[in-house]
Amino acid sequence: MRTQPLYATRYGRAIVGDAFALLRELDDESVDLVMTSPPFALRRQKTYGNVEETDYVAWILPFSKEVFRVLKPTGSFVLDLGGAYRAGVPSRSLYNFRVLLTLCDEVGFHLAEDFYWFNPAKLPSPIEWVNKRKIRAKDAVNTIWWFGKTEFPKADVRKVLAPYSKRMKKLIQDPESFYQPKKRPSGHDISTGFSKDNGGAIPSNLLSIPNTDSNSTYLWLCKEFGLERHPARFPEDLPAFFIKMLTDEGDLVLDIFGGSNTTGFTAEALSRRWLTFDLSRDYLVTSVLRFLEGSSVETVCGILSSLTTDDANLFLEDVACTLKNGAVAKVFRDDLITPCDESRQMVLLEEQAQYKAQQNTTGRGGSPCA
Repeated sequence: MRTQPLYATRYGRAIVGDAFALLRELDDESVDLVMTSPPFALRRQKTYGNVEETDYVAWILPFSKEVFRVLKPTGSFVLDLGGAYRAGVPSRSLYNFRVLLTLCDEVGFHLAEDFYWFNPAKLPSPIEWVNKRKIRAKDAVNTIWWFGKTEFPKADVRKVLAPYSKRMKKLIQDPESFYQPKKRPSGHDISTGFSKDNGGAIPSNLLSIPNTDSNSTYLWLCKEFGLERHPARFPEDLPAFFIKMLTDEGDLVLDIFGGSNTTGFTAEALSRRWLTFDLSRDYLVTSVLRFLEGSSVETVCGILSSLTTDDANLFLEDVACTLKNGAVAKVFRDDLITPCDESRQMVLLEEQAQYKAQQNTTGRGGSPCA
């Protein structure tokens, strides 16, 4: 790509810019997976910007055409879209379904499978219909459209097997006590192979993943440095599911609305090459915190400072990415807090002041977002 990254790692690059323009720098059929969660068509305007539901299809269509062009014939496009209500009435918007139909009918994608992300920790909303009038249930499911460029995108569900239930484990250990091989009324022929241990169960297209991150290094460092965290982050388990199932090590994963770069971080942890685009420099500056697990406070300060210049092009060496790192992060924090609490606070305060001064000098208002 012609545009230099804000920062890079062994496997990937985070690049500031308009996703449509950056997509046009990519070669045809060069990407294995595009995994992204664009701004939804919500009624309430977000700081990162979002489009009205009536304009949504026209807005996302040009991006989708470029995604189709850069995908390999075996590639996939995974699109996370949250639900929304129409203005002023307790009636659901159909924008996410219109996106689905348009991308298949006009762009040429094939719907490989529709997935549904259930977030059991999601707060009740919208307030008017759910909390006040109590005439609608809590909306806790996002639609996730898995598109293939062809009818047969690369996929291997064996990479994302779910743990067996206790009952299934007992059945595998002693199948004769649980069932007799025969054809069921449903037409399924349950043979002796049903009791074979395949290492796990085939997952369903309902992904129950709570979005409850409150203890990650990313969030903690945002708080320590007084930086605004990205308000709409999806959990690492979500991109991890699709990256594992749809790509192999060394494949290229792209997120065109990267935000806090959860996709890039997850791809790095899974040894996939990655690219992350985002229009907001502030979002991407703060996203670097994801890759600084185990770094000293001084190192974190230095990296943040180096990313404030317009020509920043930082290579991060020896980043340690592990998924579900809450426990590890806590140890890291304890190590920092115990031996050098006073000096640590001084460094943080000095660096925070310096960082904000640089922001004002370069004309970038506010703190970087996560």
